[in-house]
Amino acid sequence: MTAPLLVIAAGGTGGHMFPAQALADEMLDRGWRVALASDARGVRYAGGFADAVERLEFAAASPARGGLMARLRAPFVIYRGIKAARARFGADRPAVVAGFGGYPALPALAAAWTMGVPRLIHEQNGVLGRVNRLFARHVARVCCGTWPVRNPPRGARLEPVGNPVRRAAVAAREMPYPEIGGTLSLLVFGGSQGASVFARLVPQAVAMLPEGLRARLRVTQQVREGEEGAVGDTYRAAGVAATLAPFFDDMPDRIAAAHLVIARAGASTIAELACIGRPSLLVPYPHAMDNHQSANAAALAEAGGARILPEAGLTAEALAAALRRLLDEAPAEAAAMAAAARAQGRPDAARRLGDIVQELHQGAKG
Repeated sequence: MTAPLLVIAAGGTGGHMFPAQALADEMLDRGWRVALASDARGVRYAGGFADAVERLEFAAASPARGGLMARLRAPFVIYRGIKAARARFGADRPAVVAGFGGYPALPALAAAWTMGVPRLIHEQNGVLGRVNRLFARHVARVCCGTWPVRNPPRGARLEPVGNPVRRAAVAAREMPYPEIGGTLSLLVFGGSQGASVFARLVPQAVAMLPEGLRARLRVTQQVREGEEGAVGDTYRAAGVAATLAPFFDDMPDRIAAAHLVIARAGASTIAELACIGRPSLLVPYPHAMDNHQSANAAALAEAGGARILPEAGLTAEALAAALRRLLDEAPAEAAAMAAAARAQGRPDAARRLGDIVQELHQGAKG
């Protein structure tokens, strides 16, 4: 008997791909076949998926982005993608289609809807994205990574499951919070390419710390290409050892080694900080759609695992004061934040999501 097929439909960003990857691994372990459906860009950024996951490329576009001609062409591009997805699903019908958001997920979800294939969506953020909102009332389950969800669509069946995290993050959960004693580790990252506000403010804030604290500090910071020189010069002038790069492929291990993290508030970032259990200063990206990063950060901050620093009005002086308190004046607060963050972790989110996939498949079989 042929194993059931799960098609995972996801956009090309890490926020969509990391939880999708975790579900793919879970279902492969359960003996399912798994395929990833995305557009050309999404397929290119799917290197973290197992080789056993088939890549399906369908045309997709956003009616809300680009110039006038691109927006006018978008419906026709989307229609072409849906048509291709229907043809593919007709040849190899999925048992379940799971959407993780982003316009590249739209063709597969729409094809599944028109063909009566069981489907769910997973929303990582505290506010539903446009594609997930579009399908929320037309799927069996809206699985929520962040809870509560702001302004959910009426009639949608919402279920909190948490955000599935990469297996490296689950493994890093076993590493205890490092004692604040000698060398101190500060990790700074923001989005897929770093955040320029961090490149500007964090080195200035570190330079304002007392000399004895700077001598103990080791900084690992994600910086955009072209910003390494200026950022590195500021750290060297302050006598602080720093490792700088545009991308780190071992982020869960680096989070586990950190005494404190400064980061944006993307859903996957929040999920991994909570799973591993590390204190953080979160600066939500102010231009995120529907301000969803502030919604993401709220639950972790309310639980005591993080502090939110709005970017508007944020100064190097304020950041230096927060660093000095958590790393020097009141290290017990940092340790308490780490414990509070870990208590919010959902290392079983991939398993719970896999159970829902299995449930939808069994229900369809009758």
